[in-house]
Amino acid sequence: MKDTKHNIAIFDTFKTRKDKYTGEAKRQRGIIAHLAIEQSPEFRTRTSIAHVIAKKHGILWQNIYSGIFRDLDEALIPSGVIKEGGRLPLRRGPRALQLEGVPFYELTESGLLVASSIEELGDDRVNILEKYLGSLPAKDTTETSIIAGLLLLIKKAPGFAFKIVNEYIYAYSSGLIDNIAPLDIEKLRGVISKQASIEKELIEAFIRMENSQKEVVERFFCEIG
Repeated sequence: MKDTKHNIAIFDTFKTRKDKYTGEAKRQRGIIAHLAIEQSPEFRTRTSIAHVIAKKHGILWQNIYSGIFRDLDEALIPSGVIKEGGRLPLRRGPRALQLEGVPFYELTESGLLVASSIEELGDDRVNILEKYLGSLPAKDTTETSIIAGLLLLIKKAPGFAFKIVNEYIYAYSSGLIDNIAPLDIEKLRGVISKQASIEKELIEAFIRMENSQKEVVERFFCEIG
């Protein structure tokens, strides 16, 4: 069993259908994606989130509300991905609830990084990741190089850049690393070093090739890609 701290299910798929996300994964991805782009606190309450996700999947919001409640309270908030952003006053209902207000939610620093792995956000993923990486203070030349490299790859090879980030976030969701924010270069290196060494070998070999050999490799990737 995964530790509660890491119990986010955004990458979970069915055992017999590895290409299909579970209902829990869909809900959590939907919650994170919604909070990543919605600015109004009024539309970031549990009920509003349930309405948005239910409409997207063509179901009644009442049927998904309990799942949204559970995802927030038992997974996304304890994991540090989402936090309560404040409370909205109520004009109706029990007086105690009116005084306490209804909570609305927002992504944490970790949540913003997790959001960049949600494909459903489309081009917004690029803006989120670029903004996050651009806000990081580089401690040394190594971190400066890695952050600069990721920012360049986002523009030139976004698929590869997001693969790196996804591996890092997947390691967190699986409980292999204890936190992801701020971005930890040592943890990132530990997660992707084996995979990155393959790409490094390809790049170094390609650079040393003669033009005719490069053409062969380019045609190879065109055919299999």
